[in-house]
Order: sequence, then C-alpha cells, then structure tokens
Amino acid sequence: MITRRNFLSNIGATSILAASTNAFAKSGFGSINANSEGLRAGSTNDQGKRLQAILDRASKSNQAVFIEPGRYKVSNVTLPENVRLHGISGASKLEYAGGDHFLYAENAKHIEIIDISFDGGLLPIKEYSKANLGIVNTKHLNIENCLFTNSSKSGVEISNSAGRVSKNRVDTAVGTAGIVGQANTGLMISDNVVSECANAGILVYRRDKGEDNTIITNNRIKSISAVKGGTGQYGNGINTWQADGVIIANNHIADCAFSTIRSNSCSNIQITNNTCLRAGETSIYSEFAFQGALISGNIVDGGARGISIANLDQGGRLTVCANNLVRNIHENVPYADDQHIFGTGILAEADIAITGNVIEKTSRFGMLLGWGEYLRNVAANNNIIRDTRTGFYVSVIKGTGEVLIANNVISKARHGIVGYHWKKPVTGDLVKEGSRGYSNLSISGNRLS
Repeated sequence: MITRRNFLSNIGATSILAASTNAFAKSGFGSINANSEGLRAGSTNDQGKRLQAILDRASKSNQAVFIEPGRYKVSNVTLPENVRLHGISGASKLEYAGGDHFLYAENAKHIEIIDISFDGGLLPIKEYSKANLGIVNTKHLNIENCLFTNSSKSGVEISNSAGRVSKNRVDTAVGTAGIVGQANTGLMISDNVVSECANAGILVYRRDKGEDNTIITNNRIKSISAVKGGTGQYGNGINTWQADGVIIANNHIADCAFSTIRSNSCSNIQITNNTCLRAGETSIYSEFAFQGALISGNIVDGGARGISIANLDQGGRLTVCANNLVRNIHENVPYADDQHIFGTGILAEADIAITGNVIEKTSRFGMLLGWGEYLRNVAANNNIIRDTRTGFYVSVIKGTGEVLIANNVISKARHGIVGYHWKKPVTGDLVKEGSRGYSNLSISGNRLS
C-alpha cells in the first residue's frame, strides 16, 4: 500500500540518490581517477609520462579520465585517439614542465577537455604544437570551461578540425594569439574570455583562401597589444584571413592596439551585432580580396576610423553596411602615416549599400566614399551624421563609378558633401550646389544643418 509517508520517503530517497549521482559524476565516478593511477598533486617531478599512460589506457576503453584538485607538472603529453579529460574547475591545474610541447593531438577521433587549467609558465614550445594546447586534424573536439595562461605562443590552436571551443578563459598568450583556428572544417569559438594577449585575441585563417565557416560568437575580448609591431597585421581583437563564410557576431571587444575586428580577404563574411570599444586604429575592417560582406548592427565607439570597407584595387567589393552606430572617431594612429585620411566614421569603395547608420562625433568626415579612382556603385542613403567637420567626402577624380548620396541628415557639420581628388577638396558643398559637372554622382534630398 502506498501511504503518504511512504510516498514522501520515496521522494526523499530519490533526491538523495540524484544528489549522490551528481557528486559521483563530479568526482569522476565511472571514469579512471588519474590520482588513483599514480598522478600526484604537488609533486615537483614531471609527470607527463604517467598522464600519457593513463590517457592511452582510457582511450582504448573509451573511458574518461578525472584529475582531482591540485597542481601537476607535465610535458610532452601526446593525446591519443579518444580523450575525455575532466577536472574540477579552477582547481585541477596542469603546469608545463618544459620540453617540446605541453598537450598536443594529431589525427584523433574525439577530444573532450573540460574544467582543466593550463599554465604554460611562458616556457618555449616547439613550432609544430604552437600552443599550450595544440590540436591538428581531429574529427570532433570539445574544449570547455578551461583556463589557458602564460603561453609563449598561443593559448589554444586548432587546425583542420571540427568542434567547439567554448566558455574558456585565455590570457597572457605572448605569441600569435589567445585562440587560433587554422583551416578548420566546422569550428565554433563561443563564450570565451580572451585578454592581455601580445598580438591577437582570436585569429582564424587559411593559408589557401577557401570556405572555412567558423562561427565566432559571444566572446569577450580585451586588452590586446601589438608587440610584433606593424600597421595592423597584429594587435587585433578578432582577425580573419582568407577564411570565407565566417560569422563574427555578438562579441564584446575593447582596447585593442589596432582593430577590434579585422577581416582580410574573407568572402561571404558576417560581422553583426558586436560592441567595439576604443580601437587604436580602424575599429572594423573588411579589406583586400573579398567579395561579399554583411556589416550590420554593430556599436563602434572610439578609433581612428569606425568601419572601413576597402581595397577595390585588390578585388574588395560587394557589401551591405547597415544600422551601425559609430561615434567618437579621432585621427590618432599608432604609427606615422601622412598618405591616408583618418577621423572618418565609414569608408567605402565598391558595390556597397550604406543605409540606416548613425554616425556622431567624427573629427573629419562622417563618410569617406572612394579613394582616388577606387569608387564604384556606392549608395549612401537614409543615414544620420552629426557633429563632424564634413558629412561626406566623395572622390570625383576621373574614372570613378556611380554614386548615390540621398536622403541623409547631416547635423552640426561645417560642410555637407565635398568632392575630393585624393586629399585635396576640389568642389564646394554639393548639398547646396548639386552634382552638376559630375554625371556619375546623384545627390538629392539631403538635409544639412
């Protein structure tokens, strides 16, 4: 007979059983406990060979390996075909003892690493590994809720693989980048915190241009330097190169030496709904040999340019730039340059629709349309530009293509629309004068106050 007392007792027993099951799961129940197999917390010896043997054994039986809280010095751990390595978040810590590599995998089937901290001690790592955790040609991976710190190269580098790198913290990577993805086949980089890295936050690239389709979303990136110098090759929060089909969305990026987001030769790229603060140079870039970019819904606050869509001379073309908020754009860049114009909200060159953007407080131009003869098929309409020296720079040098500037509101500006030959103004205010003499220009319905 089921009585009320029996029923409540059964509920209590079930709750206790569930809690116990969760506790066992967290302590490695049903897996191989590495400490029971000889791994010793606090030992000053290199225990890389011991961890290697444990992982090899677990791989053959498809078991997980659990590491108890503590510090463990290891080196030259080569991950086997199947890895499920778990710890206690913030408490199970692997420290690099020096050698050829820290943890490295190649040609694996499944790699899952959760709740482990990796401290590279800024010790040298051989080039083939490239990171505290280097993974090459792996069919499926899941790197989650880990800490990667003090890497002499990158925190994590994933090549020719598929899977997820999520909810990790990466800092003090003094080589290439915090997180690197190279020529992957379906990678998600999401919900990570990347900070205090020497040359890049997140880098996604391919040596040969092609479809990559990596998704970079919901990451928080800050304080990225450019120790290697240059004029934008380094010092970017998110940098993509020759990787087509990438999505960069909903990231928060601040205080980068150069760009918050720099896309170089990436076609069919989406850069949407990111918050980009205090860039050292151009905040958002889509440049060089790309065809197809959607740049929409971003907040850009600070930088020497807001958004730049450039390099028609290299085949850069075909963009929608819509509904962005750009403000507080200055002319100070971290290198000497008297050839280009800074202090511009949006720069555009070829086959671009620019609509619904709000631009405020730019030191020279709200928009810069074209550069020399590099201007073709640009429509800038229904934008608001406020508090700038000149609303629009438009190139009127011989050889430029069709341009429409219509129905924009330009407020608190000395000039509305001015035609230029490179850096030299050659017209009056075309809001007032119209586009007589320039058959490729169509200017109408703009309001200047």
